[in-house]
Amino acid sequence: MWQDARTDSPAATRQAGAQLAAELPPGAVVALHGGLGSGKTTFVQGMAAGLGLEEEITSPTFALIHEYGRPARLFHIDCYREPSLDRWVGLGLSEYFATDAIAVVEWPEAIAALLPPETVHLQFELGATPDERLIRRAR
Repeated sequence: MWQDARTDSPAATRQAGAQLAAELPPGAVVALHGGLGSGKTTFVQGMAAGLGLEEEITSPTFALIHEYGRPARLFHIDCYREPSLDRWVGLGLSEYFATDAIAVVEWPEAIAALLPPETVHLQFELGATPDERLIRRAR
C-alpha cells in the first residue's frame, strides 16, 4: 500500500497522488489534512491523472464540490469555507461516499463525523525548501 512521501516539486507531489490513486479501491474516501499551500490540491491533480482523468483539476473552495469524469470517478470536496456539519448533511454529502467514485476531502475536520471509518487520512506539511512537501499517512 502507498507509503509516506517526501516530494521536492509540484510534479513529484502530483506523482505521489497518482501512485495513491492507482492503489485505491472504488468508493475510497481520502481526507487531506494540512495548511494552505501545503500541496493538497496539487496532490489531487495527480490522483485525477492516476485515474486517467484529463480534466483540469482546480480547488473547489468556492464551489464546495467538483465532480470529475462521466460517470463521476472523482469527487473533490473542500470544507474550508463551509464549516457547518449541518449544512454538509443538508447537501447530502454522505451520498458522495456511497458511490464507486473516489472522494477526496480537503479540510475534513469540519465533517469528521460523516467520514466513513475506513477513510484514508493524509497529513501534508511544508518541507525545508519552498517546493518540498511531506505527506504522511495517519496511522
